[in-house]
Amino acid sequence: MRRGLATLALLVLAACRPPSEPANPALWRVDGPNGERAWLFGTIHTLARPVAWRTAKVDAGLRASDRVMVEIAALDDDAALERTFAGLARTPGLPPLSARVPADERPALAKVLAEAGLKDDGFGETETWAAALMLASATEGQAGAHPEWGVDRAVVAAAQGKKIEEFEGAARQLAIFDRLPEPAQRRLLAAAVAGAATAPGDAAALAAAWRRGDIARIGQETTRGMLADPLLREALYAGRNRVWLARIEATMRDGGRPFVAVGTAHLAGPDGLPKLLVQRGYAVTRLE
Repeated sequence: MRRGLATLALLVLAACRPPSEPANPALWRVDGPNGERAWLFGTIHTLARPVAWRTAKVDAGLRASDRVMVEIAALDDDAALERTFAGLARTPGLPPLSARVPADERPALAKVLAEAGLKDDGFGETETWAAALMLASATEGQAGAHPEWGVDRAVVAAAQGKKIEEFEGAARQLAIFDRLPEPAQRRLLAAAVAGAATAPGDAAALAAAWRRGDIARIGQETTRGMLADPLLREALYAGRNRVWLARIEATMRDGGRPFVAVGTAHLAGPDGLPKLLVQRGYAVTRLE
């Protein structure tokens, strides 16, 4: 009986799962002067539906690698992620969110809060950076994009027993936001509010660009919104890329052959990992 019910449950879940969309995400191979090799694969953190991301060349790179390097490995442990977030985000006695944005931006903030079912005075113990991420997540969810279809999780699941290495992990990644000075956190909040109105179209356009491997389009995102702010760009994007670059180089020098799977924006533009590796003397070849 239990086996029959379990089979039925799996059939129901399979029937509810939307069909996968085809995708051809960006992939590079990195070759060093002494036979070093790595792969750079651009992921996307949230999607509205599953995608068929495992092309023949991506699978070949995964098979030939000896490890997978990602931003955060345990993305499927939602409880642990929530505990980490809550531990960093809480500070008692903070003002309402409306007091943390300029007066002319408060109507837009009120609209975003109302649409998300949240209250202005409900953030009295939530630091500004955390409130910004919460609002951004809420608007992404309203646009239909969710982390459950994110390709980061799928890559880790596809590693098939290979060693998984984190560049940051949840605690260190969130600590980057937590260390931002309060004025920068408030600019982050303002950017989240400003982006809410166009979130559905932006999310759909970004997902489409990711599916076709349009690095030029994705690179534009590294100069817009919160990343147009020099301090935020350095803390959240360019500085992290340089730290990851050092890890990738060290791994290759030690004989490792990593399959690096990170958000595609980190692979785009003059501060992206492919360009940084070229500057360090590696041959970087776009495969897809």
